[in-house]
Amino acid sequence: MLDYAWIIPALPVLAFAVITFATRWNEKLSSGISIAAILTGLVYSILILIRMLANPEPFETAFEWIILSGFHLQIGMLIDPLTSIMLVVVCTVSSLVQIYSLGYMHGDPRFSRYYSFLSLFTFSMLGLVLANNFAMVFVFWELVGLTSYLLIGFWYEKKSASDAGKKAFITTRIGDLGFIVGLLMLTVYAGTLNYGEVFHKIEEGHIPAGILAITGVFIFCGAVGKSAQFPLHVWLPDAMEGPTPVSALIHAATMVAAGVYLVARCITIFSASETAGMVVAIIGAITAIMAASIGLVQNDIKRVLAYSTVSQLGYMIMALGLGSMTAGVFHLMTHAFFKALLFLGAGSVIHAAHTQDIREMGGLSNKMKITATTFIIGSLSLSGIFPLSGFWSKDEIIAATHGHPIFMAVALCVAFMTAFYMTRLCFMTFFGKPRVHEHYEHAHESPRSMTTPLIVLAVLAIFAGWVGMPWLPAGFGSFVYHHHPHHGHADYLLMLISTVVACSGIFLGWLMYGKGAISPDRMAERFRPIHTLLLNKYYFDEIYNVLVIRPLLAFCRFLWSFDNAVIDGLVNLVARLTLLASWLHDLFDKYIVDGIVNGSGYTIWGIGSVIRQVQTGRVQNYAIVIFAGVVVALAIMLKVL
Repeated sequence: MLDYAWIIPALPVLAFAVITFATRWNEKLSSGISIAAILTGLVYSILILIRMLANPEPFETAFEWIILSGFHLQIGMLIDPLTSIMLVVVCTVSSLVQIYSLGYMHGDPRFSRYYSFLSLFTFSMLGLVLANNFAMVFVFWELVGLTSYLLIGFWYEKKSASDAGKKAFITTRIGDLGFIVGLLMLTVYAGTLNYGEVFHKIEEGHIPAGILAITGVFIFCGAVGKSAQFPLHVWLPDAMEGPTPVSALIHAATMVAAGVYLVARCITIFSASETAGMVVAIIGAITAIMAASIGLVQNDIKRVLAYSTVSQLGYMIMALGLGSMTAGVFHLMTHAFFKALLFLGAGSVIHAAHTQDIREMGGLSNKMKITATTFIIGSLSLSGIFPLSGFWSKDEIIAATHGHPIFMAVALCVAFMTAFYMTRLCFMTFFGKPRVHEHYEHAHESPRSMTTPLIVLAVLAIFAGWVGMPWLPAGFGSFVYHHHPHHGHADYLLMLISTVVACSGIFLGWLMYGKGAISPDRMAERFRPIHTLLLNKYYFDEIYNVLVIRPLLAFCRFLWSFDNAVIDGLVNLVARLTLLASWLHDLFDKYIVDGIVNGSGYTIWGIGSVIRQVQTGRVQNYAIVIFAGVVVALAIMLKVL
């Protein structure tokens, strides 16, 4: 079975090719091919997961691709517990997103192209997950970036969408530059890019500690870009310009998950280098608290969820940096389900109300009961309420901060803010009186193709995290771990603290946006500087615009003007040289060529004129010449005698 795991990514790329070259004119057939491919991959992924649960021994297969001076570059697959979990997560979310898109994208003129891009996007992520070496990871890593650009800017006729696509592509390339440097350092000091061989040399101490730390930080740069970590987080909120199902796919299971997966896959590096691990943990903590604070005041339903994603990614990165592979991957899995649910729920709301501004919503639970119910379940799971999935994975992350009081304080603070802004989002969207009656009157429940994935994801948001309950003798931590199985024990005090923190955030949100006991407007006015700072997202875009974008554009304009001046000068020089050459040509032709030809003609003409006088044709002239000749001959003879 494991030998044929390559079929899982092969089916989506085959669907992409068939849709692009054969069926793009038939929308139903195109979407059917794409959905059938990913559903087949999901079934196969589940079978592989069952096989790995029975025997978690890693399976690897590869063949040589390039051999250069002893350096071997392979194409191969590695299937271990981490791979099997990621395959199921990616295929599950991708399948539900594609089914959901049948209703959401209905009537779009580029419907078939949309499904072809989704298939290519899914293929890229699945290839990245299955790769057994860093070279293959980098190839699929870049392909993920390309396809995300195509999907974020799918509605390219909107300037905001095309700009968002370019912003995502360029920003992630900055992180990828560091990733390349890290891979080159691994190549030099490890002599290979195969996972097993690299990690074995690290564990054997063949790579110096300083080099290992620098290499780890550079590799982490790639994750900073892809997983939208500080300071390269600015692309992710703008990526909301793409279709909402794309947002769900990017935020839940593919692009941003790639960075977390990379750090989890390289946990050996970050565990061996305390410096690199601490850099990862600090960046994750900064990202988590910064993004959560921005999410407190955002008014676009998708942007609230976007900053929530950035914050939760910071959560995962922080746990991985502290050495807890189990906590980071566990939260990655549960987050994929409830965040996909929230984004698809937001898409259902936008589809019905025709607005993304939560200040123009309200009371929608009366008309969208399935959407409202599933959205609230996802919000509670994200907030970490017992016994939903998010509670168990969030608890695992907080437990990973034990012994690090600053990181624990950050984790609890983020948990409070998460519960607050999700409560705010739910109350402003689904409860209270309608704020804009036009949007309320047009609101209606979404079609079954959209609500069915919501129900499935809601079930996963409730139960998927149960595999990590600390009372299980062989739970998630016994399946996905680093070096030694993680057998968690029930820390009831920690559970109580995290629950109290989450409930406090929900209670404050209810007081402000449910009961109205505290006026949000008065609070905003009272803390105007802080509110303005958060509303403007710490002015990161403005700072980058002043410090990076404008100077770079000015430099490009200078090069352009300089280039134009140089080109104009060269053109003028060539023109003058051409004119000089033409003048020299005329001069040479006139005085040299014509002089020689004409001079030769005149000389021959002169000689001919002289000779012509001898041959006159007159008898008397010939007689005189003959007589003169006889006289001369006689004179010579007489002189001789």
